[in-house]
Amino acid sequence: AVPAAAARRCRAGGSRSPARLATRCFVSDRRAGKATSFPGPATPHRLGVVASARGPGGADEKARAPDPDANDARGSANADGKAEKDGAEAFRRWLLETELPKSGKSVARSLSSLPLAISEFLAIAGFSALGTVIEQNKGTAWYVQNYPTETPAFGFIDYPLILDLGLDHIYTEWYFLLLLAALAASLTACTFTRQLPVWRVSADWKFLDRPATLLKMEEAESLPRARKDDLAERLAARGYQVFVKGKKMYAFKGLIGRLAPIGVHAGLLLTLGGAAYSGLGGLGGSVMVPEGTSFEIGQGLRRGAPFAPTPAAARDKVLVNDFTIEYLPNGQVSQFFSDLSVLDGASGREKQRKTISVNVPLRQGGVTMYQTDWEIASMRVRVEEGEATRGETRGDAGPAPADVSVPPASVPSAAFTSDAPETSVETSGDALNLPMANLEGQGAFQGRIWGTFLPLYPGNEDPSLKRLGVSLLARDFQSVAIYASDGSFAGVRRPGSGRPITVDGLNLIVEDMTGSTGLELKTDPGVPWVYAGFAGLMVTSFLSLLSHSQVWAVETETERTNQKLLHVGGRSNRAKEEFKTELDEILNDMPEYL
Repeated sequence: AVPAAAARRCRAGGSRSPARLATRCFVSDRRAGKATSFPGPATPHRLGVVASARGPGGADEKARAPDPDANDARGSANADGKAEKDGAEAFRRWLLETELPKSGKSVARSLSSLPLAISEFLAIAGFSALGTVIEQNKGTAWYVQNYPTETPAFGFIDYPLILDLGLDHIYTEWYFLLLLAALAASLTACTFTRQLPVWRVSADWKFLDRPATLLKMEEAESLPRARKDDLAERLAARGYQVFVKGKKMYAFKGLIGRLAPIGVHAGLLLTLGGAAYSGLGGLGGSVMVPEGTSFEIGQGLRRGAPFAPTPAAARDKVLVNDFTIEYLPNGQVSQFFSDLSVLDGASGREKQRKTISVNVPLRQGGVTMYQTDWEIASMRVRVEEGEATRGETRGDAGPAPADVSVPPASVPSAAFTSDAPETSVETSGDALNLPMANLEGQGAFQGRIWGTFLPLYPGNEDPSLKRLGVSLLARDFQSVAIYASDGSFAGVRRPGSGRPITVDGLNLIVEDMTGSTGLELKTDPGVPWVYAGFAGLMVTSFLSLLSHSQVWAVETETERTNQKLLHVGGRSNRAKEEFKTELDEILNDMPEYL
């Protein structure tokens, strides 16, 4: 309830204004300990006094004390209701038309702060660099193996940190998307609070008629016996847009330089939107496919993006027809190629065939397949019984090659195991397909290396004999290093050479090696946005370097001699020395009329 004294003061203040002008009443809130203010019309209020009285039946009754203005009670109630409605409407208008726009402008000014935008840029750049250093979207086992806690990268990056902070998929984490949204908000606020007002002011044609105003500009001069028409003609020849009104003239050029920063912001917003759309609506995954086999595209895409649609090519299959590697003269890998065919998932019809390589992807139905990796999948070896007895080795003389100098005896035989059936050497003359295992990081092996194991006694249950066999190691498809069962080096053979080598009484011929192609599959619905944003960003960045130059002129006459004067003033937002030189050349070329 409002205290009667406060109500009387408010009513008295309102009654002093016969025109019912708007006033502001302050009503104290004892519970909150503060005053609430809102605008409203000054309308007299009639307050009734309510008292408690006990009725004849013992029940409490409320009786209203006599009102001295009882005759006007009904009219007063109607006036009070109308006043309350007018006050509510006035408060609503004040909130929507004054308070909220004022708060919005304050927030926009804060968001358009240059230090805030720079800090957001630096944070995004830092996380992007971290995402470049740390491989993205790998399996948990991969991070455990490559970022162990014993030897963390850079002294602090290990797999618990990567997995806990989501550094294995930075570009789809909430904090990265929040940074993109914050930067987008800053760019939008800067565009509406700074760039657009500057553009509107620059686009207005302003004719100045006071010589004193022109002479205060950066470049100013008064030319006796000169005419504005001659100045307008020379400015137009220099690419200026010239406007004449009576004795006044206004010219400008390079207005696009004022509009270009808005285009820069638009390009950045488009790029940020495309990146966010790719993160929230894209799919990705990687597969390692042996030569001659196929896979379904949908099985290679990992779900997880909240707004990712299923691509049209999800049920299509990809067949690896061939996989080849090109080498440099020193033996290092130069480039690797995969001959792929896209087959219709229902009919098996070939839709597309293309040989891809690094930076030359294949695109089908919204899915892009990149060539990223390779492995040695298997080795085909022909085994023949030799003239030497089991246990005897006759191979090439000399030490083992340096790149495979670690004897396989230092690697546990479990490293060579695979899901393939155990190979027997009892079938003389048959070609055996031996699966290759990745030995990188196993034992003392360093770098990329693959190996396989050919047991001498596959059916024997004796553990000591079961571990005996020939080991074959390779770092690429060019050569194979062969070791006997005792770990001694037997020799090196080139696949397809047809040269046999005798190891532990067996004549071995390395016929061929089959590779596996590593493909990265992605659906990036935001890529067109990113490309469009970058293209617009490059164009508008160059245009923003153009200077916006303005020139004003006004003709006057002196009072005493009636001599005509042409007052000229100009300014430019950048390239000020070039503008000064240009304007001086134009003014020096002006004719003087006697």
